[in-house]
Amino acid sequence: MATVIKNVLIVYAHQDSLSFNAALKNAAVKTLESQGYKVTVIDLYAQHFEPRATRSDITGELSDAKKFSYMQEVGTAFKEDRLSHDIKIEMEKLKEADLVIFQFPLYWFSMPAILKGWVDRVFANGFAFNYAKAQIYDTGLMSGKKAMLSLTTGGPETLYTNKGLNGDMNIILWPMQYGILRFVGFDVLKAQVSYAPAMAADTKRKSMLDNWTTRLKDIAKEKPLEFIPIENFDYNKGCQLSEEYVNHHKEDKTSPTIGQNMGKLLPQKGI
Repeated sequence: MATVIKNVLIVYAHQDSLSFNAALKNAAVKTLESQGYKVTVIDLYAQHFEPRATRSDITGELSDAKKFSYMQEVGTAFKEDRLSHDIKIEMEKLKEADLVIFQFPLYWFSMPAILKGWVDRVFANGFAFNYAKAQIYDTGLMSGKKAMLSLTTGGPETLYTNKGLNGDMNIILWPMQYGILRFVGFDVLKAQVSYAPAMAADTKRKSMLDNWTTRLKDIAKEKPLEFIPIENFDYNKGCQLSEEYVNHHKEDKTSPTIGQNMGKLLPQKGI
């Protein structure tokens, strides 16, 4: 069943209100609100969000004071309503969202620390996923919601190809799109990558913004990226792809995904 988008959450991570990331965020708010969506923005730097996942995230006693496991303790604290107030506020915003847009500059081939910290603390065990009940990927607790990355780079697009100095952007995005968003169950939309806006002429930056707003006008109609359904992994063999799946795709020239590449050529359609 397709997700009906009514509420959009933008998690924004940039220090400068005059940055191109801010322009992308502002354009998204204006475009989405004009279509009747309710838009909530989390400005991580402006609200001085605490990115460190620590013992302070849990109120009350630990379930195991001798051996601290953040994931387990947070899971228990969530179940018993003992998470810190700031985490609970962010969770409520995420609960209401049908679509989550992460807006940020690419730092070291990943997201800025403050945004990664938001993920670490808010995507808590029991809330976004549940290891004990195997509620991950297809059955993650964010199932039924959509999410996407909108990011900027410092270098031009030529650096991020399968022949470029920085390597294929599809490979760079995989840990964030699959290892974070899909892991907790989101239907993941294709990333919006704005290459080297700081190096671009005004006309090019305007074109980037126009492309973004045009896409957002039809965002509800977009189909999510395809990943291998979890049923095709054999738990009895360490969660490897099943022999049936491998045999069915053994003649394929390209791999089914970036991560599960089966030693084949990577897919070129991009993510």
